[in-house]
Formats: sequence, structure tokens, C-alpha cells
Amino acid sequence: MNTVPPTRSSAPSSHLEAHALDVRIDTESGSLAVVDALTLSLAQGQTVALVGESGCGKSITALALMRLLPEAGRIVGGQVKLDGQDLLALPESGMRPLRGKRIGMIFQEPATSLDPVMTVGDQLVEAIERHLPLRGNAARERARQWLRRVGLPERAFESYPFALSGGQKQRVMIAMVLATEPDYLLADEPTTALDVTVQAQVMALLRELQREHGLGLLLITHDLALVSGFAQQVALMYAGQLVELAPADAFFRAPAHPYAQALLRALPDARRRDEALAAIAGSVPGLSERLSGCRFKLRCPHAMPVCNGPVPLYRPDAGRQVRCVLYAPGAVPPSPRETAEALQPTVDTLAREDAGSTEAAPLLLQVKNLSVGFPVRKGLFRRVVGHVEALRDVSFDMRAGRTLALVGESGSGKTTTGKAIVQLLRRQARVTGQALLDGRDLFALQGDELRAARAQAQIVFQDPFGSLNPRLRVAELLEEGLRALLPQLGAEERMARVEALARQVGLPADALRRWPHEFSGGQRQRIAIARALAVQPRLLVCDEPTSALDVSVQAQILNLLRELQQRLGLAYLFITHNIGVVGYLAHEVAVMQAGRIVELGPAEQVLQDPRHEYTKSLLAAVPRLVVQGA
Repeated sequence: MNTVPPTRSSAPSSHLEAHALDVRIDTESGSLAVVDALTLSLAQGQTVALVGESGCGKSITALALMRLLPEAGRIVGGQVKLDGQDLLALPESGMRPLRGKRIGMIFQEPATSLDPVMTVGDQLVEAIERHLPLRGNAARERARQWLRRVGLPERAFESYPFALSGGQKQRVMIAMVLATEPDYLLADEPTTALDVTVQAQVMALLRELQREHGLGLLLITHDLALVSGFAQQVALMYAGQLVELAPADAFFRAPAHPYAQALLRALPDARRRDEALAAIAGSVPGLSERLSGCRFKLRCPHAMPVCNGPVPLYRPDAGRQVRCVLYAPGAVPPSPRETAEALQPTVDTLAREDAGSTEAAPLLLQVKNLSVGFPVRKGLFRRVVGHVEALRDVSFDMRAGRTLALVGESGSGKTTTGKAIVQLLRRQARVTGQALLDGRDLFALQGDELRAARAQAQIVFQDPFGSLNPRLRVAELLEEGLRALLPQLGAEERMARVEALARQVGLPADALRRWPHEFSGGQRQRIAIARALAVQPRLLVCDEPTSALDVSVQAQILNLLRELQQRLGLAYLFITHNIGVVGYLAHEVAVMQAGRIVELGPAEQVLQDPRHEYTKSLLAAVPRLVVQGA
């Protein structure tokens, strides 16, 4: 594990601390506790990772430390101290000089954190001039320097946020915060939208700043592999409480809390290809639920009557704190083997049918010399003066019941390939080549023939909330495709199929009557999958379907996709930058760079013995996690 010693050893010890912090959100139904008696300390030069599922209180904790809670939020107890000074006692005018200069924050959603009517350069210059004694050309040069350090081209300085990709916006936010050289950085999912190569570049930059300036980093993330290679300490939250605090090496070598053990067992990798992932049953309790005793007890394999009472933090060994009665004085915690056996009933073993030759499965799709060019328009009448080539001569085959993973950096052409195959670029771009589905070229079809073919090839988008109509109930969403592509079905037959779909993807019984905003991210992704399956396709394009999901929800979705593939014989074109998911799910891998496929082969061969230099550099940037005790 990489450790970064602070460089300011001669200066007095500096800390950002939360003591017994209590945060509540006021709603129409009452005051809801979101952070409960949390105590945490961050020193300069140290990285503390704050991890846990969505809804556990991680982001609210960071906002409370900055005193940037939403209007309905308030701190009702505890202290937040910076070098011994209680920040909660300061007026707002006293906090403004500290934000940005002493404590910086990278927010989870960069698109909402950038001003859409200001250029990127102007926003960076504004932040620099506010917090540093630099003005004019000196501030502009520093802004350009930091854009270069996060890997953005020179033209980004004059660009507006809408012209940048999600990953590029995130890099702008990182540059804006780091340009003022804060003593502490609160980073809320700073690398979620980044490719592994850019992620490695950003994390290397943070290491450099820790060495040079003693930067203290609170890293909020669901990427446990990133945590294992970068953090010195791990703080695990569940339902607003700290449930385990331990040195990172000890946490990954022997996780203590049952929640920590379950999270690590849910991680996908090639070693678990022949079994379903150990998804955690249930979900994090809602804020409105009345909680007593251990908050994890309803999902815990070791739950017992004593868990209904108060559970303090115990100290089973030096440097570790665990909120679990299994570590009370005199208790004997279960061995790793006993824990694995306790978790096993939640795992249904799935036989993997890929031991034989790929020739055993029938050929479903042949993509031949696929090229896509997006038009460049100029002049008053916006005439097309040329094309930007996004794809060039892409070719591959797909067989029924198998998964081909497309990997590569942002801009390499992965999503463009998927959209072109399912006919979503006909009016937007020049598409040439062939996509033969059962021998019929999708690009040559029109009218009713194209409509029938669309039912055979569907897509699941990265953002399930953005792809679901918020004005339609779930039943209407699932029925929409049936009405459009299978008009011969009657109303009763459509509803019967909708009800069967909901059961098939594991949605609750009342889901059909509810609206998309009433569901969690994982449940919305299940709705999106059900919507794609409604017309009974044979090919499913999955565009980053798990990138925004927690580890436990990701495991549920991956288990669902594998089960559906084996039961229905679906072929998946799986677009992702998560190499762990690729190793677990994919049969073949295609590596893309600058619109071309540079390496294509069986997953095991590409991941373990890559031949192309780009593939080698891509895999070298992937953070690795080896879990011994989960």
C-alpha cells in the first residue's frame, strides 16, 4: 500500500476534526437524522477514505465540515475544529476565507458546480484571485498551468462547460480547487466520471501535492480498489453512523464489521467468474425509518437479539474501532470461514457456460468496417463542410448468450459504436459499413423492417434516471416499447408481459404503480433493463450500466444480467471502464483507441497477456485490490 508522509514535519501538527457530529434534515414529516455522533480526524499529509453505500451520510458529512449544508439541513450537536478552532462558532463571514484557501471541496456532480455562462478559464481565474495574491496575467497563467496538470488541452481555457464531457468537467473542478493549494481537500467521488488512465493521473497529482504541501485528503468514494492503493485510513459509514475505522492495510487484510466483509465479498473480479456475487440483501434504511440498536441487523448474517440494544464503538485492537457486539469484551468474533459460510445462503451459484469453444454458440451479429463521422457545420446557414471521424473500420462478431466488453478511454468510440448498432445515429451522423443481425444489414433497413429489427437490439443507458420519462409510471414505461414495436399485442397481453418483466428483474410488487423518482439508483437501473427486455431482444447494448452504482447494488445488477443471459440466451455488448466487471462478466474483450479496435480476443487472454501497447498502459493504470479476509 502506498503511504504519503506529511512534509511539514517541522510545523505544528494540523488537524481537521469532527467530534460527535450530529446532522439533521428538516422535512414536512419531521426532522430526520442523517449523521449520528460521528467522530473523525484528518491530519495534513494523510488520506482518510470515507466509504459506504449511497444514503449512508458520506456527502452530508463533507458538506457539514464545510458548513455548506442544504437549506433544510442543520448541525444539532458536536464540533468541527480546524487546528483547534471551532468552525461551528464562526459567523458566515468567518468561514468564507477558510473555504477554498484552507479547506477545498470537489463536489460529486461537476455539471452543477460550474457556471454555465462563464468560460472555464474565467472560473479558474476567479477562484485564484479570490484566494491567492495573484492578479491578471499571473492568475491566468496559473489557471492554464493547472488545466495542463489535470490533462486538459489548451483550448479548454476558452471553452464553456457545456462543450466538455463529464470527465473533462470533473478535471476542471479538480484544477479549480487545487489551484488555490488548500491545506485540506474534501473530494466527493472525484474520479467516478474518469477513465482509469485519467484517474491514475489525477491521483498521482494528489500524491505529489501531499508530498510538496502536506495536503490532507478526505476521499469519498465507492471504488474500494482506489482506496486500498491510496488511503492510510478507512472510515466505513452505514445509515449515518461510523461502523468501522481502521488502518487501510488492516481493513483490507481482515475487515471486522459484517458490513465491511459483505461489501468486499460483493466486488466482481475474474476469480469469481463461476459464481454469483454475494450481493447484500435489502438496502440501506431510509431516513424516515425509526432505527434502534444495530442499524445493519436486518441485513447481517450474524444478527442476534442483543443487536436490538445500543451498540457503541469497540476497540478490538490498536488503531481499529468497530460498532458491532461481536467485538464487545468477552465476545468471540467469527472466523473468516464462518463469515463466508454465513453469507453463502444469499448466493445462488450460476453455472457458467463458457468452458467450450465460442463456435458452439450461434453467430448473432457481425459488424463489418463500421465508420461514423459527425458533421462539421460552418457559416450563417450551418452548411456541412466536413466530418469528424469518431469510428474507423470497426469490425467484430457477437454470438448468442455471450458478452463482448468494449473498453477504452473517453472519446475512444465505445458509446458511438453501441448507438450506431441500435440505429440511434441515423439522423446525427454519417454511418457506413455493415451491422448484420442474423445476416440482415441493419443499416439498409427502412420502415416496418427497421421497426421489427429494433425489437431485436435494445440499449440500456448509463444514467437510468435520465433515460426514464419522469411523467410516466413504471407500468407505462414498460408498456411504451410494446406499443411502439409490437403493436399486434392486445392490452391484456401487454399488461401480463409488463407484470412478468417486473418479477423477472426483481422489482417490488407495487413498483408498477410508482414513479421513477421514488426508486433508488439500482432499482431505476432494473427498470431500465426491464424496459429494454420488454420487446424480447436478442442483443442488449449496456452502456456503463453499473458505473454510478454502489458495490452492493452493482453486484445485484451483475447477478441479474448473468441470470438473464443464461436463461434467455441474450448477447451483451458491455461498454465499461471497470476492468473488474470485465474480468467477471465478459467472454471477449475489444479495446478501443481513437475510434479503432486495437486489440480483440478472449477476456482471459486480453486481461492477463495483452499484446498492444495501449492495452498494456490501460491495464497498468487500473488500481488493484486483493482481499484476504473477506
